[in-house]
Amino acid sequence: MQKLKKLSPDTISHLMTDTMLLEDKIVLVTGATKGIGLAIARKFAQEGARIFINGRNQLELNKISVELGKFSKQKVSTLLFDVSDPDQVKFGFQSLFKEAKGLDVLVNNAGILDDALIGMVTPEQIRNVYGSNTFGTIYCSQYASRLMQRRGGGRIVNISSIIATHGNKGQVVYGGSKAAVLGMTKSLAKELAPSNICVNAIAPGFIDTDMANSLDEVKFQERVDSIKMNRIGRPEEVADVALFLSSNMSSYVTGQVIGVDGGMLI
Repeated sequence: MQKLKKLSPDTISHLMTDTMLLEDKIVLVTGATKGIGLAIARKFAQEGARIFINGRNQLELNKISVELGKFSKQKVSTLLFDVSDPDQVKFGFQSLFKEAKGLDVLVNNAGILDDALIGMVTPEQIRNVYGSNTFGTIYCSQYASRLMQRRGGGRIVNISSIIATHGNKGQVVYGGSKAAVLGMTKSLAKELAPSNICVNAIAPGFIDTDMANSLDEVKFQERVDSIKMNRIGRPEEVADVALFLSSNMSSYVTGQVIGVDGGMLI
């Protein structure tokens, strides 16, 4: 007779009690005022995390913090900084440390999309897109990993894109910036594994956000038609995967890229 595998103490605890998956975990979500970032912040707050939300608009951050505070058992804090500015990132993490004294989870979600055919790409577009999508991920991961090492481990979840894995016309700059995130994810996973820090990436497909809804009707339908599940994805479906990667359920998962795309073809 095959022996039953023992469940981990964390799994048993979650099954037998109402313990939330991120209870008392200190979490920073960048770009958390809308879309996927907002969905992740909501999901994590519901699961008991002590949330820090980041963005570039203090009024929006304040509004979101009030919303999250209505169903969160933990304090919700705001961090106003631009991830593409290393000095602002440093100050942001210093503020986080002063308030929380540590960090358990970083979700690198902040990013921008500025499409153009290669003949029309400008140096400013390249600087802006890579600044937010690529350099911002490096800056935040650098400071986050230091704080996580002080606590004996942690999770870094990088939000990339299906464009990074498959490419797309008119998205050379965006696709390149998000592909770099995948290379960084795999390298960071190897570097930080000895410190018990898991680093993984999510590659969302066509998700129901302001960015998707800014497309004209024809292009929008073309994208939906390319999805085998015949529907656009929901930000909450990306948040569910981010929750898995940030919780103890993924304690032996690192260096992975998980697509959340409904079987989308590009």
